[in-house]
Amino acid sequence: MIAQKSFFADQQNTKREWLLIDATDLPVGRLCSRVALILRGKHKPTYTPHYDAGDYVIIINANKAVFTGKKMTDKYYFSYSGYVGGDKYVQAKEAMHKKPAWVIEHAIKGMLPKNSLGRDMFKKLKVYENAEHPHAAQKPRKIDIKGKAN
Repeated sequence: MIAQKSFFADQQNTKREWLLIDATDLPVGRLCSRVALILRGKHKPTYTPHYDAGDYVIIINANKAVFTGKKMTDKYYFSYSGYVGGDKYVQAKEAMHKKPAWVIEHAIKGMLPKNSLGRDMFKKLKVYENAEHPHAAQKPRKIDIKGKAN
């Protein structure tokens, strides 16, 4: 009988690439769930749960992402200062107008693991409001996530 060895990704056999995603007219939730999957490395056959083998992701045109249904008016973001009466509610419409990159980052951060591994994965995410980004030297590969699940 031949014993099979389990494969575990590590630094020697992990190849990371830079991916560019245009968020124009993409629903925020669907965009963020696919990006979280890429950041974790689940789109690769070498996925290992305890190792960060995901790719770097650059999201451009964050201000052109959309919410479906009535989320623009019905969805609120909550923050609390720690003081009595220090709770704030910001409507999604206002948040997308003021800080569209934060809205996408906030959604993706909630989809990643809540530990040091998740914090390392989140550092590989770069979100920009417009089409310009300073990562041309990394030669990011543009991918289309509109029609298919990665």
